[in-house]
Amino acid sequence: MARAQGARAQMALAFETTYGTPPVGGFTKMPFASTSLGAEQPLLNSELLGYGRDPLAPIKDAVTADGDVVVPLDAEAFGFWLKAAFGDPATTGTGPWTHEFQSGSWTLPSMSIETGMPEMPRFAMYSGCVLDQINWQMQRSGLLTATARLVAQGETVGTTTSAGTPAALELQRFGHFNGSITRNSTALGNVVSADITYANNLDRIETIRSDGRIDGADPSIAALTGSIEVRFADSTLVTQAINGDPCELEFAYALPSGESFTFTVHAVYLPRPRIEISGPQGVQATFDWQAARDSTVGRMCTATLVNDVETY
Repeated sequence: MARAQGARAQMALAFETTYGTPPVGGFTKMPFASTSLGAEQPLLNSELLGYGRDPLAPIKDAVTADGDVVVPLDAEAFGFWLKAAFGDPATTGTGPWTHEFQSGSWTLPSMSIETGMPEMPRFAMYSGCVLDQINWQMQRSGLLTATARLVAQGETVGTTTSAGTPAALELQRFGHFNGSITRNSTALGNVVSADITYANNLDRIETIRSDGRIDGADPSIAALTGSIEVRFADSTLVTQAINGDPCELEFAYALPSGESFTFTVHAVYLPRPRIEISGPQGVQATFDWQAARDSTVGRMCTATLVNDVETY
């Protein structure tokens, strides 16, 4: 008897033309580390009396389909998640191509994502997937991954794949040692770690339907937050926090072969942190920053991906 194993799992993704309708083809095989994407339908206990102490049968509640996907930050596949977060990019070049994703779009694309366990066999197609939040961390060592939080319309389970033969991408993964952080175009030193979270803050459209699914997920006011933990060596960031002035932070990764990913936050505001001396070791400070729309650039952030993919 075959048993499900995570090592055999696979994932395919395609953008939808119509929300909630999986496309016939055009799926791409996606690298991922783990996923909690799934659908659940809770049961409601019966409140009726008059039938003794034993309860009556429960009834089904509405369907909820959502979850997280942990993916690598790489030069090609990560562009699909950036498109899901920000919308279609502006692409320039003749190979390599430069894809520029900008925040502020009111229209986000929906995706169909199929997760498969061929040995069962079980193939679950999640339609109407919209990206609610994406988060990743920068640090000195370890595996570099991002967590994408999705809101889906529903799940359809079958014993055969509906994704056909998905297209394969070349995995060119960024590592923590490929990363750098600049502040106002100047290298920011003494950074121990950094955390970046972009959220579309989706509003689920929960209308009355016979299938219990949502009608859609609309983006509301976006949020871009994070934290920077620094070794306390100068008062540059503290002075900015006290003065209340914004700065531009750029989180970048570059491979020797020329591929790169740059995430520019145009207007970052820093809170005044508590500077604690907890012992004989070095003193560190954590800045929980917030981003806002920059009046000059006209947006909050820009994500630029340079690779060999012609279009997303």
